[in-house]
Amino acid sequence: MIIAGLIGYGILGLRGHYFAICTLGLGIAAGEIAGGIELIGAGQGMTMPPWPKNIGHTEFRSEFFYFVCFILVIATFIFLKWAYSTRFGLVLNAIRDNEDKAEAMGIYTMRYKIIGWMVSAFFVGMAGGLMGNMVGYIEPIEVAFAGPTFGVFMVLMAILGGKGTLWGPVIGATVFHIFKEGFWTFFLGWQYVALGVLIVVIVVFFPEGIMGWLREKYPEKFGEVVDEADRKAQVILK
Repeated sequence: MIIAGLIGYGILGLRGHYFAICTLGLGIAAGEIAGGIELIGAGQGMTMPPWPKNIGHTEFRSEFFYFVCFILVIATFIFLKWAYSTRFGLVLNAIRDNEDKAEAMGIYTMRYKIIGWMVSAFFVGMAGGLMGNMVGYIEPIEVAFAGPTFGVFMVLMAILGGKGTLWGPVIGATVFHIFKEGFWTFFLGWQYVALGVLIVVIVVFFPEGIMGWLREKYPEKFGEVVDEADRKAQVILK
């Protein structure tokens, strides 16, 4: 969180494509820098301490990390649900929708963006620590810039479920892993081709994600009041 806060002052002034390119470059730079620090294993990477034998066997180790990860997911969801019900959440939504208008309303957007950046770094850091212990080995370059795997997967999960929603990433992650494990089981050797097709289908047919499609299909179930005349007009236009 501290490192994210310091970096945030330097890069959160960027917007759009410039911000995206900067974060990609930052990931590569972080891997190269970590690869030169002997304290954390340098280019050889870092091996996590072995699981204590006096605690339990390997199966208990898997169950332990499973439940710790599950607790982290629940804690993250509860925190975000609470945060979006506060003024802080409203400000973040305003910045997301139109940062210029938010600044015109007197909101110090940089401060809120840095705080949001640090909060996300906290939860991602917790998840990364668990991931490192589960895998048992961390290679700087592969972890810092895992574009073909985690870099694409986490974005795809959010898009599939519906970005900008609380339940979207949860639903997206669940559906994505079902598809992913199915591809690895039935299309071994072609699994990345199948994932590529899945990405195309999502972008073309579900640009707003599963939650966006459900909200458009059943708006009344999400607390939206729909006039019957508007509904008929939408049906005619479609």
